[in-house]
Amino acid sequence: MSKTDLEYDVLIIGAGVIGCAIARELSRYKMKIGVLEKEPDVSLGTSSRNSAVVHSGINYAPGSLRAVVNVKGNAMMDVLCADLKVPLKRIGKLTVALTEEDLPGLHKQKAQGEANGVPGMELLDNEGMRRIQPGIEGLLGLWTPSSAIISCWGLTIALAENALANGVHFHLNCEVDGIERDGDGNEKTFRVRGAGTTREARVVINAAGLHCDEVSAMAGVTGAKIWACRGEYYVLDKRLDGSLKTLIYPVPGPNDPGLGIHLTPTVDGNILIGPSATYIPEENREDYRATSPVMVDLRREGLRLLPGLAASDFIRSFSGNRPKQTPPEKGGNADFVIEETAVPGFIHLIGIESPGLTSSPAIAERVRDMVGRHIPLEKRDDFVAERPGFVGTFSDLPEERRMDMILDEPEYGEIICRCERITKKEVRDAIENPLGARTLASVKYRSRALMGRCQGGFCTPRIVRMLRDEYGYKPEDFFVRGRAPMFAGLVREGGNGR
Repeated sequence: MSKTDLEYDVLIIGAGVIGCAIARELSRYKMKIGVLEKEPDVSLGTSSRNSAVVHSGINYAPGSLRAVVNVKGNAMMDVLCADLKVPLKRIGKLTVALTEEDLPGLHKQKAQGEANGVPGMELLDNEGMRRIQPGIEGLLGLWTPSSAIISCWGLTIALAENALANGVHFHLNCEVDGIERDGDGNEKTFRVRGAGTTREARVVINAAGLHCDEVSAMAGVTGAKIWACRGEYYVLDKRLDGSLKTLIYPVPGPNDPGLGIHLTPTVDGNILIGPSATYIPEENREDYRATSPVMVDLRREGLRLLPGLAASDFIRSFSGNRPKQTPPEKGGNADFVIEETAVPGFIHLIGIESPGLTSSPAIAERVRDMVGRHIPLEKRDDFVAERPGFVGTFSDLPEERRMDMILDEPEYGEIICRCERITKKEVRDAIENPLGARTLASVKYRSRALMGRCQGGFCTPRIVRMLRDEYGYKPEDFFVRGRAPMFAGLVREGGNGR
């Protein structure tokens, strides 16, 4: 089969932050690219269920792939986020030794950071730490100023929408259920089945996250194995915005599956408590429940670290599952696997957990070079790196600019989400997103409606009314995030839902 007979040059399986970063990077070149995502939108899995931290690179062994792409990805974030209009705040991080037993681990992290090229690190005594974060306790702290916070779903959506603008094809609600390879010599072709359609490509990239081992097995690649490890969080009210000036982490133990429970300020003004780390059964890889025992532990930890917390400050909980390569009996962390497999043209990414978000642009460049072994990397003259719009929400803009925008577009003057002060125009832009995603989560992640203190109590009816009256949605058309309908039907038979 000749190249001109192929539907795609490259097919990417998975539209999390890794898959979308790869799609955007490859869209710089003259090739036809498709992305297959089983969910009804991008960033509905691990990529939107994490601490949203840009890590410095102190946590991983020198020379490991994890360390290399972490430090490089961190350095790429300022330009990337400026181009894509994604909020990024370099607030730094304190990793704190609370006891004498923590000190060896803290010194090990500093040594790893030095070997990995992490900039600006400094060991601080309690007085030094308090100059950064008043009231903090601890024997010694490692300060890493390159650590940052970001909008995790904002980055993934921005990467996808920019890739789309540069010609990448996104196929949502397209779960892959088979991969075959046929042809002879250098003209071998992959046939990827999903959602009742078969698509062909010369190169297939497996960025399927929690299901990456299953996708590799479809292509005849054995040996990969993933265990899902759930991390649960509490979200605190914006009343506490400013309480934390920096990220504060404990020193992780040598066999801990994560980085420990910590406090994380977000770019939107909330604080996260978490994550926990609990392995879950293989058949429940996408079980995102928040469990009562863990919530009790997180609440206790939050009150210990922030004694002024009120019960009303805990506004919601959520969880995210890490795709780990290490089984429960071993714990700890394995290095990333990013390689072309024994099946030529099939590139898989196995076990991309933290710091996958930080590493995503560096991983994309690494995968690009692998693709270049099969397809010439001929740069396009018309690649557009910048995404239109502004960083943050309309309410963040200076008053004079807001007034001008309201004169041009009156819907900027109508509030739909009272808690987050999100306007009807912002909600409309989210509904009319370029990817065509049709869930309330799609509106939520693009506009921040539904994310405030009342958790959608005020704005959900207004958004539903917009979708019904202005876009013609029927009860069965409403989805929260997955495929299960939000409404069973109308309250009154023959009624209009009003």
